Amino acid sequence: MTDTSQTIVTADLYDAHHDIVQVCTLQFRSFGRRTSFCGPCETLRVFQDHTPVLAAVVEPGRGRVLVVDAGGELKIGVMGDRIAGKAQENGWSGVVINGAVRDTMGLNAIDIGVKALGATARRSWVPASSSRGQELNFGGTRFRAGDWIYADLDAVIVSNEPLTIGR
Repeated sequence: MTDTSQTIVTADLYDAHHDIVQVCTLQFRSFGRRTSFCGPCETLRVFQDHTPVLAAVVEPGRGRVLVVDAGGELKIGVMGDRIAGKAQENGWSGVVINGAVRDTMGLNAIDIGVKALGATARRSWVPASSSRGQELNFGGTRFRAGDWIYADLDAVIVSNEPLTIGR
């Protein structure tokens, strides 16, 4: 199994495993103190509501990566510094968000890796429907619960099995 505390270099992983990985084509911004992270995938689909993200990260993370499909929406931040703090406290390795975050100054002080499309000041005020554990598709990439996510400043890579990280 992959050591989730190692530094991830997605270019090296791609070179070594290009025949079995997917590379997400979205151009994410990086937040949080961790510049790279990896772990098994947990999926969540939301729309303009941060409460399902909070509900997920208060559970034990066990080194997993939460992949959140917020539909590419940049109007509402679905994670801020308080939610990221809970994720870090509960052992999540990182979070990948097809959408926006908020409170980036506070978020950048937390020992967690977060990839998101952008940032905003807005948060949600009305609960909306969500679904967890379903296959997600964005950025030309399929994300399934149990897949392995590898992320650094360059990219997000998905594999259906753990990869060897060494050079």
